[in-house]
Amino acid sequence: MKRSFCFSVKIETMRKLFGTDGIRGVAGEYPLDKATIFAIGAALAHHLTPECSAAGRTDSGIKNGGGPIRVIIGQDTRESSKWITDTLTAGLQSAGALVWSAGVVPTPAIALVTRTEKFCAGVVVSASHNPWRDNGIKIFGADGYKLPDHTELEIEEEIFAHAAKPLPQANIKELTIDPLFEKQYVEWLARFAGGVDFSKLKIVVDCANGASYLAAQDLFKQLNVNATFLNITPNGKNINENCGALHPEIVAKAVTERGADLGICFDGDADRALFADHTGKVVNGDAVLYLAAREMRDRGALKMDTVVATTMSNMGLEAAFKHEGIKMLRAPVGDKYVLEEMRKSGATLGGEQSGHVIFSDLATTGDGLLTALEVLKVVASSGNPLAELTAGLKVFPQVIKNVKVREKKPFDQLPEVMAAIQAAEKDLNGTGRVVVRYSGTESLCRVMIEAESQEKIDRYVKKISTLIQLQLG
Repeated sequence: MKRSFCFSVKIETMRKLFGTDGIRGVAGEYPLDKATIFAIGAALAHHLTPECSAAGRTDSGIKNGGGPIRVIIGQDTRESSKWITDTLTAGLQSAGALVWSAGVVPTPAIALVTRTEKFCAGVVVSASHNPWRDNGIKIFGADGYKLPDHTELEIEEEIFAHAAKPLPQANIKELTIDPLFEKQYVEWLARFAGGVDFSKLKIVVDCANGASYLAAQDLFKQLNVNATFLNITPNGKNINENCGALHPEIVAKAVTERGADLGICFDGDADRALFADHTGKVVNGDAVLYLAAREMRDRGALKMDTVVATTMSNMGLEAAFKHEGIKMLRAPVGDKYVLEEMRKSGATLGGEQSGHVIFSDLATTGDGLLTALEVLKVVASSGNPLAELTAGLKVFPQVIKNVKVREKKPFDQLPEVMAAIQAAEKDLNGTGRVVVRYSGTESLCRVMIEAESQEKIDRYVKKISTLIQLQLG
């Protein structure tokens, strides 16, 4: 068994706005105040060129140039998403961009449409799993991939330059939402059904009062799935609230109460999905990777018999893959970093324990609805329940503690914290792992310990998280 280790995300001292998944914050406060949002739109438009929409771009780069600039925007259901979209649009238009709106759609819908409809960039206004008061701005390049770090840094420099100028009296015009973009996304998903008969399946779907609440209903209706939907009445403030992928126990309970075959729950922007089997057991992203990898390998679609997971994936997954003759690589947390490793290694499957799963032969980003469809296909085609399909994965006990922090100071500047981490690693000595990292999207430090001994897990999680709280809380 591997020696335990500590992995901490290096705090990017150069990038000040972009985290691991775009720009996030409290809506109305910097960097999501109106002046900065307007500057983001103006800077992005200034950075784009008509060439970025050409087919075959693979670097997600977008560079200076002239000519017509086409941008597509989608959003989630937060009450702040509309005014942020309007302000961002005004900034884009001030620099000459032409803007289209897809309305409320899952994040992966924008990634798809950006690529297939040859937009210069796609923008999503969403804070994913964050509370409703937060929001964010994600950007996709013309090829449908999230921007690499170096491109985000270039855009940041332009954002600061635009933000230094007085905010113009922009004439903000409300965009007309084109429902054809959501329809195109659903039809694209449905094509992957491959003639599989889903009519015998009974499922429960929790849409988290988020961006999937329309698309998921349209998709499963089109595929003739007997689905009961939960949390499909967004009011601007109930996104992720005691529902969805943050609370998979809700759909798990509904599955057992209704005698369903399985449950699916999405997060706020539907780029990830978690599941529950017919017994009410939650099935996370690790288990989905296990199920999908074996199915893809059997039909020759798992290139090099390799899967990319992250530092947070359970040691049990690595052991299960080893037993199956499948190689597992680990990437830093964040689906964009999983995808970077996939493109580097040539792997066709990757994902995170949290439910981001990437099928790189099909999509350019994590997609909760696509993941749900792929799982349903395996269940329906095999005739085996989800519980049986994931039974070969034996997970190690694991605890993750989130600690609120006021700043993200490098751990090597916190000697007491480092000493506690090193003491835990020495004690576990190959029978577990210690992972301490800052969230790339929230003001949190995540302390994860995985081991055969629950007593040791609880003891070291408490000690390390308490020290972090004392010094950074």
